Amino acid sequence: MDVLFAPFEVGTADRPFVVAQLGQSLDGRIATLSGDSKYISGASALDHLHRMRAEVDAVIVGVGTVVADDPLLTVRRVKGCSPARVVLDPSGRVPIQARCLRDDGVNRIVISRTETRAPDAIEILRLPANGRTLCPRTIVAALGRRGFRRLLVEGGARTLSSFIDAGCIDRLHVLVAPLILGSGKSALDLKPINALSEALRPTTQAYVLPDGNVLFDCDLRRTASDATS
Repeated sequence: MDVLFAPFEVGTADRPFVVAQLGQSLDGRIATLSGDSKYISGASALDHLHRMRAEVDAVIVGVGTVVADDPLLTVRRVKGCSPARVVLDPSGRVPIQARCLRDDGVNRIVISRTETRAPDAIEILRLPANGRTLCPRTIVAALGRRGFRRLLVEGGARTLSSFIDAGCIDRLHVLVAPLILGSGKSALDLKPINALSEALRPTTQAYVLPDGNVLFDCDLRRTASDATS
């Protein structure tokens, strides 16, 4: 499925290519009410996520994901190099012992609006904020200036939603697992709309993975009407 990764190559330092991913249940949940989320996605979906990491220059997560899940954000399930790891931490609450901040030879960046504690050799990038919120467009531009041409926004729901609302996502990979939770945390929380005509309708291709998970490759730069016109 190399066709899924070919679009990544258009990224430049002036205009980084930004892909986002989310793994969810059939009913659009990413965790139970207690916060249990490992692992909603099946093995093939996790393999795909690691392949995505291997295809980008930097992976971005919000501090909430770091606190809740303590992810490694490395490439382990497929061949390839681990990308730089970027934590969005506007209020300076990232745990200094977080596993994604460990020194394993890759760049580690914490983006914040305040003084932030971090281990040595971690870059602290301070950007202007609107209240407690960092601007996704400013983040993408700042990472582009550091030479990152391909960015993966991996989570969590609030971070991913903010990047979509800001129009910063070029491609969205939605991995749907064949299970129903019935309650729990929703995958996205976008700005409300009043009419279906305002809904996002990206051009989308679907791929059934070997274990029944389904990958939706959504081109957020093209609508379904563009594909048929």
